[in-house]
Amino acid sequence: MSGRASKSGIGLKVEKKLEENYDREEAAGTPTHVVNWVNAILGSEHDPIPGTDWKSICNHLRDGVALCKLINILLKKDGKSPVNFQKKVMSPFVAMTNIENFNKGIQDYGVDRESEFQSGDLWEVRKGPFLNVINCISSLGFVANKKGVTPKYTGEIRKYLDNE
Repeated sequence: MSGRASKSGIGLKVEKKLEENYDREEAAGTPTHVVNWVNAILGSEHDPIPGTDWKSICNHLRDGVALCKLINILLKKDGKSPVNFQKKVMSPFVAMTNIENFNKGIQDYGVDRESEFQSGDLWEVRKGPFLNVINCISSLGFVANKKGVTPKYTGEIRKYLDNE
């Protein structure tokens, strides 16, 4: 974002490493699997994510509305109460509240707390931290698969060594 100071030193190295990790997931097709699954689950409940590049996905999910609709569909199929969210997002505060409610919903659904992402990972529209969002939705897809939700999430579990 334009209001942020540019990174330097260790902060720059961390940001570059996060971006490299995102690039590796992108090459493996994880964002494409996430987009296809989210669009399939949401159906006519929300406009589809228009592309599989990180900026398209990030900008589409940024207000938290599609995420809340997604988790509410899954919670309903699981017989659980939906999360509250605001459909009209007029401020960053409302968007971040929607994202926090999504995170609460995925916990109720059975996703490990470690899979959550921070609202800034999505709101700030930065490639490296956005990997946390993709990984979270991927984890949600795997939990949904275990519960027999269709359409199935088709991503793969990937493990990396630090030296890759």
